[in-house]
Amino acid sequence: MEIQEQVLKFRYHFLGALLLCLTLFSLTLMAPRFITLLAYFCPLFLSTALVLALVFFFAKTSPLPSSDATSLHSAGQGLLDYVAGHHDLPLDTRHKSD
Repeated sequence: MEIQEQVLKFRYHFLGALLLCLTLFSLTLMAPRFITLLAYFCPLFLSTALVLALVFFFAKTSPLPSSDATSLHSAGQGLLDYVAGHHDLPLDTRHKSD
């Protein structure tokens, strides 16, 4: 009687351990092998490695911009003004609504 009380006291622990063992066992039987996954994703890995290698190559070989920050700011300011809609229009432009 005393053993049954102890077993019932830990019944959720036993059930959890059993479920964990069944899950691990089914994963080992039904999951694809590592080589299969590697073969499936090999083109993705290769293209990513190629892109990263090109980025590092161009970062090393391209000249650094001048340290004058105002020229970079003024170069981008015109583009930002154009995108924001603040571009200069001729004064004689007529709209369809006029």
